[in-house]
Amino acid sequence: MGRRKKGNAVHGWVILDKPLGMTSTQAVSAVRRIFDAQKAGHAGTLDPMATGILAIALGEATKTVPYAMDADKTYRFTASWGESRDSDDAEGKVTGTSDKRPSAAEIEAMLPAFTGPLNQVPPAYSAIKVAGERAYDLARDGETVVLEPRTVQVFEARLLGAEKDRAEFEIRCGKGTYVRSWVRDMALALGTLGHVCALRRTRLGGWDEKDAVGLDTLTPFMHSPAAFGYLRPLSTALDGIPALAVSGPDTVRIRSGNPILIRSGLFAKMKDGFGDGELSGLTVFLKEEDGSPVALAEIAEGELRPFRVFNFSTP
Repeated sequence: MGRRKKGNAVHGWVILDKPLGMTSTQAVSAVRRIFDAQKAGHAGTLDPMATGILAIALGEATKTVPYAMDADKTYRFTASWGESRDSDDAEGKVTGTSDKRPSAAEIEAMLPAFTGPLNQVPPAYSAIKVAGERAYDLARDGETVVLEPRTVQVFEARLLGAEKDRAEFEIRCGKGTYVRSWVRDMALALGTLGHVCALRRTRLGGWDEKDAVGLDTLTPFMHSPAAFGYLRPLSTALDGIPALAVSGPDTVRIRSGNPILIRSGLFAKMKDGFGDGELSGLTVFLKEEDGSPVALAEIAEGELRPFRVFNFSTP
């Protein structure tokens, strides 16, 4: 018989307002201790100097992390002009200086070029793996890190305010976008150098900063039932995925990892709820009639084939 995992079987999402100066790993560990949870993860790293929404998954919610990571994100941040840093933020070493200070009009005129699909090189100090190691570990060891450019999407970009040495922005972007790279590249396009000196994630998918909870609020509830008032259902990360209710033998088969045939009753529900488009290849969130999560499944060849089954039993 396997050894029982430490902690309790806690399942759901905690939308944390990460404090300044804490790593994402430290924040996850703190939340895991508060809930005494067996398993925890997060949907998208925030650097220590960043604050705001860090979505932390506990238990079976960790199986929905990829869907939360794919969601749009909104950031509010401040760019500091005149200095480049090796980390592209205020925590790095100065690597260059410039006397040029862009005006608000120049910045506004440049925004369209930094909206839409962008070819972006991630910062050397990032969590991207190079030959099996994190880029930031290599950079901290003094190695030269060369990362390949990637296409990212910035849906909206706004200038919120500008002073001589700095400017405040808000952007809504897709997965894999680095604010630090965005500021670095915009500064160069404006004929100067720049880095991020303040950064806050204000939205992740359907989660807004006003709904996030601080560690100062959670910590007094260490191992207390009161903490569960801040635990959100696993399904909140799946709001963009079509849901379908299953019951009886179908639920048993799906929970065992087996496919079920799409019979006339199920087909009618799907056509009614999913529209008239092509359903093959579509990911579906299967749940019981009372809303309890069952699995994520793919529609293929007239079947619902589960590929992530949720298991809420205590080991």
